[in-house]
Amino acid sequence: MKKVWLFLGCSFFSLMLSAQRRERLEIRESVPLDSIVLSDPAILADRKTSAYYMTGTGGMLWKSSDLKYWNGPFRVAETDSSSWMGPKPMIWAAEIHAYKDKYYYFATFTNRSVKIDTVRGNEIERRASHVLVSDRPDGPYVPMQDSIYLPADKPTLDGTFWVDKDGKPYMVYCYEWLQNWDGTIEKIELKPDLSGAIGEGKVLFRASDSPWSREKGEDGKDRPNKVTDGPYLFRTATGRLGMIWTSWIYDVYTQGVAYSESGTLDGPWIHEQKHITPPNYGHGMLFHTLDGKLLMAAHSHEAVDGRYHRVPHLFEVDLSGDKLVVGKLYTP
Repeated sequence: MKKVWLFLGCSFFSLMLSAQRRERLEIRESVPLDSIVLSDPAILADRKTSAYYMTGTGGMLWKSSDLKYWNGPFRVAETDSSSWMGPKPMIWAAEIHAYKDKYYYFATFTNRSVKIDTVRGNEIERRASHVLVSDRPDGPYVPMQDSIYLPADKPTLDGTFWVDKDGKPYMVYCYEWLQNWDGTIEKIELKPDLSGAIGEGKVLFRASDSPWSREKGEDGKDRPNKVTDGPYLFRTATGRLGMIWTSWIYDVYTQGVAYSESGTLDGPWIHEQKHITPPNYGHGMLFHTLDGKLLMAAHSHEAVDGRYHRVPHLFEVDLSGDKLVVGKLYTP
């Protein structure tokens, strides 16, 4: 797909627009936010188009003018079938970030036909965070220069975007617990145009650093949970750098927060003692509405007939002080 994009230019774009028009005939219109089933919701409030764009796990896109009613889903991610992802990769935890006049699609891609390791009897599939690009918030999002951002022998996921105090862009992501049995959150520098990664990843903190998550260890003793999930960066009004991230308290999906003592990604990261969201809400991200209100998008988590049922919700958020304060559920 990358070569087609590079060499067919306008013809390819016309084909994509035609495909989008065909999809629009099949989309739903004016769907309430709490009627959408979606994991890991991420919302871009785009002032250029005066619209909201929501994506997440599944690689689909929803559009709204008011956060209350949504049209979709549209398929917007175009991958290279000859790459490590294969012809039909699973897409998890997608986010859209506007940066330097372009839009970037950070997402986790999984090729289930490729196994990279077996740990404690579990086969680990080829999975990694990756970045696609578009000139428009509603895509199509296509591959860039580098086919690999993160090591092929490590399962990574939930990549997000941050420009640190050094002015350099970074991807912050999770190294999955399935292989290391103590999940980490790490950073890797990105090229100036985000078309690839520079150097190697660096561990920011480990799941076992958490004071609020909990699980029973193999010895039956209480310990911090091994899962790291859904990092997202922010700064408070005082300039303090924070990160929300998600794990579990036994079987309850829960979100916490950590703060960097140095004010940079390098930390050290100090975790708040208590979690910040109600039980069974997590994988949050922050955004300002088109009229300037700060909100957190997260999904509720419920087991229904043996499967996870996840629905997007919005929370009011206050960053006017030195800490993030999560308020009440917000209804548009």
